[in-house]
Amino acid sequence: MMKIEAIIREERLGHVKTALEEKGFVAMTVTRVLGRGEQKGIRLQYRGGSIEVDMLPKLKIEMFVRDEDVETVMRTICDSARTGRFGDGRIFVLPVVMSGKVRTGEVEGMMQ
Repeated sequence: MMKIEAIIREERLGHVKTALEEKGFVAMTVTRVLGRGEQKGIRLQYRGGSIEVDMLPKLKIEMFVRDEDVETVMRTICDSARTGRFGDGRIFVLPVVMSGKVRTGEVEGMMQ
């Protein structure tokens, strides 16, 4: 099992959710986050002046998927979140050693 963390633009969430649902991936956790990438923020014009916005609002999507579904989920997120501009986001994939269901106590993965 793998954990996918995707940082995307807030306005692309609807597109990403729809695309993932169409492929059968519905379970996810979404968190509002602040961050910046290689562009180090943006410069905005405000009331005749210029201000620098260092940390930009983003969304972090967390999903747990089977190993064989990682490429499909990554490709789906990339295709549906992409605008072609700086700040479209980033996707990380991490191995999950063990998981358990709170309601049933069912455990998957290695027991230490």
